[in-house]
Amino acid sequence: MTHRTRIKICGLTRPQDVQSAIAAGADAVGFVFYPKSPRYIAAAAAGELIVQIPPFVTPVGLFVNATLEEVQAIIAQAPIALLQFHGDETPEHCAAIAKAVNRPFIRAIRVKEGMQAADLLEYESDYRAASTLFTGLLLDAFVDGYGGGGKVFDWSLIPENIAPRVVLSGGLSVQNATDAVLSVRPYAVDISSGVEQDKGIKDAVKIRAFIAAVRTADAVAAAADQTK
Repeated sequence: MTHRTRIKICGLTRPQDVQSAIAAGADAVGFVFYPKSPRYIAAAAAGELIVQIPPFVTPVGLFVNATLEEVQAIIAQAPIALLQFHGDETPEHCAAIAKAVNRPFIRAIRVKEGMQAADLLEYESDYRAASTLFTGLLLDAFVDGYGGGGKVFDWSLIPENIAPRVVLSGGLSVQNATDAVLSVRPYAVDISSGVEQDKGIKDAVKIRAFIAAVRTADAVAAAADQTK
């Protein structure tokens, strides 16, 4: 069985960018509800974009150290389907919010220098034990502050046994997308700055090229699997 790498385009703020991502074949679109981010979008504005999303494209909400009340207020205006926790949230904090709003969640782990494969396995185990609504880790490069910094981390740290379940992020671009997918074989990839004209402003040509590069990796991987 061949694997089709799922693709999330994150940090969307404009209707034309949402439509470009969907038309190019994105599986998920992400909205940043962290006010300090240059890609921040207000809940009401995100809600207007989400109503345009067709079936089977997942709207994802990115939160950084948000309270339950903040998440509830946002979801009331922007009906996201999946939570992405990107701050310092504990397993218990994520689990409590996810349960209260009845949404599955992914947990972003910012991979620091010195981190080991065993650390990632422990993170996954802790969050999975905390909640049945946990669906997987998103692995990003560590930068000061929160949110993506367009940096790549050492992909070799990702244990082979969890790679098929993770979302790979951090410094992805058209230039390295094929290598990233072939090296890690993740379940999904997540990109924001790598397909932008400016922060929060996407480039339709870059989105199409990035998705094409991921699909090239899938085709190469499928051909390699058939020869085994």
